[in-house]
Amino acid sequence: MALDDKKQPIVVKKVYKKAGHHGGSWKVAFADFATAMMAFFLVLWLLNATTAEQLGGISEYFRNPSAVEGKSTASPGSLGDGTGVAPALINLEGAIDVAPESDYDADSSHELSERMEREQLEALMQVLRESIDSSQALAPFKDQLLLDLTPEGLRIQIVDHENRPMFDLGSATLLGYSQAILRELGALINEVPNKVSITGHTDARPLLRANYSNWELSAERANAARRALVTGGMQPEKIGRVVGLADTVLFDKEDPLSSVNRRISIIVLNKRAEEAIALDGQLPDVPPTQERGDVP
Repeated sequence: MALDDKKQPIVVKKVYKKAGHHGGSWKVAFADFATAMMAFFLVLWLLNATTAEQLGGISEYFRNPSAVEGKSTASPGSLGDGTGVAPALINLEGAIDVAPESDYDADSSHELSERMEREQLEALMQVLRESIDSSQALAPFKDQLLLDLTPEGLRIQIVDHENRPMFDLGSATLLGYSQAILRELGALINEVPNKVSITGHTDARPLLRANYSNWELSAERANAARRALVTGGMQPEKIGRVVGLADTVLFDKEDPLSSVNRRISIIVLNKRAEEAIALDGQLPDVPPTQERGDVP
């Protein structure tokens, strides 16, 4: 048999390719995304659980960190970095508590809140002064309107003049221009959220009426002022206290019968004074300002 006639064996070569893996980079990216979302929702939760006062304290820290430099006394887990500042601790309920022994404590946040409130009352006092100068209803009586800042808030005193009293002698009925003054003030005071305290004062002249004294008269005058303020636009719920003090807090101690002792005192209360009234209804009496004549 010839060589060409021989059948050559047919060799079939099968190539098996190993399937390569697609890599794990997508898993890392997904894990990073999940972590970021968890952190985002955690921040939202903490913000929702934090009071406005605490947020103000944190904001003040990041705006001026040097104000809280000092020896760090933060416990483990604090937000401080060991460099001498320990701004806050996060408790298990998500609220932000100030470190108990830190130089940056609750007092700092409280002081910030009080400073902001005082600035708001100073701004209101400036608005009142400008309104008194420009208002046709108030300008003629600017010498009877006295404004000053006290530890309780912004005090507005409306005093009597011999020829221009707020009330008829021995009466709790407001005269026409007195109502106009109080209505104008009511609209302006309503622009701030603070509550107000209204106090009526009389001179030391005794009343010749049975079972009716300066105590009743001063209280009724304070209530008349309250009604006029509400008529002018002040919300009734802003009234924190209405009281009559008769002649116990004289404006002019040297002359107890002086007309300036007959006055209405309106205090736009700060937060501390509001809390004191809510606690026991008491508000320390502030000596009347001795500035006379024009608005201070």
